[in-house]
Amino acid sequence: MTTEQTSFFFDLTPERILDAVESCGLRCTGRVLALNSMENRVYEVEVEIEDLDSIRSPSDRFRVVKFYRPGRWTKEQILEEHQFLKDLSENEIPVIAPLEFADGSTLHEVKGFECLFTVFPKQGGRHPDELSEEELKQLGRLIARLHNIGASRKAPHRIALTPENYGAKNLEFLLQSGLIPTALEPSYKASVDELLKRALPLFEGVPLQRIHGDCHLGNVLHGRNGFFLVDFDDMVQGPCVQDIWLLNPARDDEAKKRLENFLEGYEMMRPFDHRTLRLIEVLRALRMVHFSAWIAKRWEDPAFKRVFVNFGSDRYWQDELINLREQLGILDEGGFW
Repeated sequence: MTTEQTSFFFDLTPERILDAVESCGLRCTGRVLALNSMENRVYEVEVEIEDLDSIRSPSDRFRVVKFYRPGRWTKEQILEEHQFLKDLSENEIPVIAPLEFADGSTLHEVKGFECLFTVFPKQGGRHPDELSEEELKQLGRLIARLHNIGASRKAPHRIALTPENYGAKNLEFLLQSGLIPTALEPSYKASVDELLKRALPLFEGVPLQRIHGDCHLGNVLHGRNGFFLVDFDDMVQGPCVQDIWLLNPARDDEAKKRLENFLEGYEMMRPFDHRTLRLIEVLRALRMVHFSAWIAKRWEDPAFKRVFVNFGSDRYWQDELINLREQLGILDEGGFW
């Protein structure tokens, strides 16, 4: 990633955004709205519609444009995300697939900057609140269908969600970054090393396949036709249980009841190996390490410094240590699930 590429990404102006969209053959009205996104830069852009009779909702007048963070994903990795979305859409699984243009392309490049972007249709929806038993079963059926399609094709360029990638490699980066206070570095390293010792045997024999990867309720919307899923940017080759625990992250008796309802729906469409529930607390801990490394790798981005104001402080890393040690204690007791 060059300084010029990074500067372009950090300083996307409305003019640059509109020029990029119109390079795909669309005509813009000039209205641009920045949407909430830390990893990429995402904008809602109004476009001119020639066939006004085709407009069925206000959303039809807009497109959502995602500029990928330079250096995050390779072109091959992004295209595998798009292929997954295409596979899901063609099998009537409610997701928002990128638009294909006349040449069949879904991924475009800003000329002179090697900054990649994609154009999506806009679809309105709301985040669900408390889910009823029937809604949990409905969501279970949806995720099972997603996993059925995910298993139908490999994504060899996407990251595999393993202790090595989410734990060991992220730990190595954090230690080299200099962002962990020197006094806390040995304790943090020891805790992650201990986590890896517990994690590796649990992952043995667990199949990895295409999954959403970041399937929390914030990436589930409810629209006119029911639930649909968004934001496949963190798609990985991983264990299916990753998409399941993120939708039900609590750790109490009520969470167990919700999980039972979810899995009842899930198993209407796909068998589930209940033994993989033992991975949940390991995956929760690996996500903590991955999240810290995610921030550290983007620390040059001014937006991250504004949002994660305590990152790098003694307090931040002390809290991380407390959380990791709590996870190790839960694993010592055999896990919650």
